[in-house]
Amino acid sequence: MNPNLNQTILNIKGIGEETAESFAEMNVFTIEDLLEYFPYRYEDYRLRDLADVLHEEKVTVEGKVHSEPSLVYHGRKKSRLTIRLLVDRYLIKVVFFNQPYLKNKIIMNETITVTGKWDAHRQTITANEMQVGTNAKAKDFEPVYALKGKLTTKGIRKFMNLAFKQFGNLISENLPVTLTNKYRLLNRRDALLAMHFPQNSEDLKQARRRFVYEEFLLFQLKMQALRKFEREHSPGLTLNYDLIKLKKFIESLPFPLTNAQKRVVNEILTELKSPYRMNRLLQGDVGSGKTVVAAIGLYAGVTAGFQGALMVPTEILAEQHAESLKSLLDPFSIRCELLTSSVKGKRRREILQDLAEGKIDILIGTHALIQDEVSFQKLGFVITDEQHRFGVEQRRVLREKGENPDVLFMTATPIPRTLAITVFGEMDVSIIDEMPAGRKAIETYWAKPEMLERVLTFVEKELVKGHQAYVICPLIEESEKLDVQNAIDVHTTLTHYFQNRYNVGLMHGRLSSDEKDTVMKAFSSNEVQVLVSTTVVEVGVNVPNATMMVIYDAERFGLSQLHQLRGRVGRGSDQSFCILLAAPKSEVGQERMKIMTETNDGFVLSEKDLELRGPGDFFGKKQSGIPEFKIADMVHDYRALETARSDASILIQSQSFWTSPDYVHLRNTLEESGVLEGEKLD
Repeated sequence: MNPNLNQTILNIKGIGEETAESFAEMNVFTIEDLLEYFPYRYEDYRLRDLADVLHEEKVTVEGKVHSEPSLVYHGRKKSRLTIRLLVDRYLIKVVFFNQPYLKNKIIMNETITVTGKWDAHRQTITANEMQVGTNAKAKDFEPVYALKGKLTTKGIRKFMNLAFKQFGNLISENLPVTLTNKYRLLNRRDALLAMHFPQNSEDLKQARRRFVYEEFLLFQLKMQALRKFEREHSPGLTLNYDLIKLKKFIESLPFPLTNAQKRVVNEILTELKSPYRMNRLLQGDVGSGKTVVAAIGLYAGVTAGFQGALMVPTEILAEQHAESLKSLLDPFSIRCELLTSSVKGKRRREILQDLAEGKIDILIGTHALIQDEVSFQKLGFVITDEQHRFGVEQRRVLREKGENPDVLFMTATPIPRTLAITVFGEMDVSIIDEMPAGRKAIETYWAKPEMLERVLTFVEKELVKGHQAYVICPLIEESEKLDVQNAIDVHTTLTHYFQNRYNVGLMHGRLSSDEKDTVMKAFSSNEVQVLVSTTVVEVGVNVPNATMMVIYDAERFGLSQLHQLRGRVGRGSDQSFCILLAAPKSEVGQERMKIMTETNDGFVLSEKDLELRGPGDFFGKKQSGIPEFKIADMVHDYRALETARSDASILIQSQSFWTSPDYVHLRNTLEESGVLEGEKLD
């Protein structure tokens, strides 16, 4: 952007210190900031046929005054002005509240334009605006801005107008002509003008289209440049693994790899051997076999003479992974050890010493792995499971335990492709999109709360067969604000219901780690047959004997979370069931329940969830990495996002992007963001 637009808004006529302070609250400091302070919606003043207007919708109509205005006062300052208005073939009533001065402006048989809320039942408009004369409204649309301080929408429009008059000629194009021509995009100045002063809906559509593409392209250029920079400036380790040993290991697995697993294993092995550092995200639905893929990668690293690390968010998950990896790798003389905060004293000292001396091949653990005392002799491959549970900083510390080790992030939260290519744009993404043979789909049913008795009878049928059940509740204790079943109450009810027949356990986030482990171990060993829990069981607990899940108040969970919870059952060879107890009042809630009963595909569900909820819910807001776009919307504009990503990838790889004057504005943007100096983006 032209540096002259970086001057303070005090240079715009009429803006003084006080107004500038109000603008500062909106993060508007320069003329460029002001021009890019876009309206968050537009008032639609297009004239419409009342037959097409919905009840309580806002509408603008033009008509002939058909009755003398009737003014009634009630109270000192309250008044009601009523007229009849002939709009095309309709004779309607128009009411103005507390605008008595309009009485003298409204004359019989004159044409007026009114805007207000339409009551279809009473054939009445409650008007908040009126203008006299035909075509009184010159504009179809008027922008509405988010306001702070003493600013008004009218004031912002005035200053915006002045900014264009004074500085509009300084607005320069930042996209290369090849792209503006290819997509027939408005030039930047015309697009800015149309965003703030649209003449019609087409104007607005084209201006928005231009800025959606621009925002996505600039963001993706940063991501792709970061990826290129990281690859070129952080040479990785070349892990020359032993292919013969690796093939023997894969042949020894208790079941054949699916085609999806084979594809992902090949992607990982290719990168282990390359001189570049791996930075890959592995997505796989619950039960798709990510652990086996991790085992193959870790074993490959060990045959190349390097150590491996696997970091997971909870102790119980770490124990389960350690158990699985040991059973697979012990026959090949690979030493796997577990390190969590529960490993103390002499045992801990032994592990730390053996690790530093290179006697341990693979270390599995929680964030205990990133403590200062943990030192590897030769770390070559790092895997982080359920990576969104760890902060960026924690992941970085683990990576720095080695000399540029290859890094694989794994997640069972199926992140929609739309989101993955945005948030993880600097990573390569692998997807296991196929379930192992013989896995039975979990049968999911939606039941109303009044059917609880029938649901419990169904649960007992499974318990009689020797199976176990989870019962999930949204809250721990009763809340005055939320009328939802809570874990403690449900535990009491079910203990009474199943007394003398089955043991009912209770698990929630307020228990200490030791208490949680005790409860989970009792459930894993079938000492407890029914586990009442909050969502703390969402990640990673593996109890193949559990075939039944009941989720209370299921409408309070998003689709992705319901799917994660459901994935706790169906881990053995027996048919499993999930029952959603819910009475959703909203259409969105009902739609969620319906979708859950129709599909077991986490990726389909995640796309639906994104449409229903928006991106913020997929990750904690703080660490989401989801960029805040001014205009673009990742869900609705995903085609533009895909296009921009593809264009950015081609540009970053081409020599002309780094040398040609056509791309100088885009290069400047990258320099300003610090990417070219290797500074990590937030």
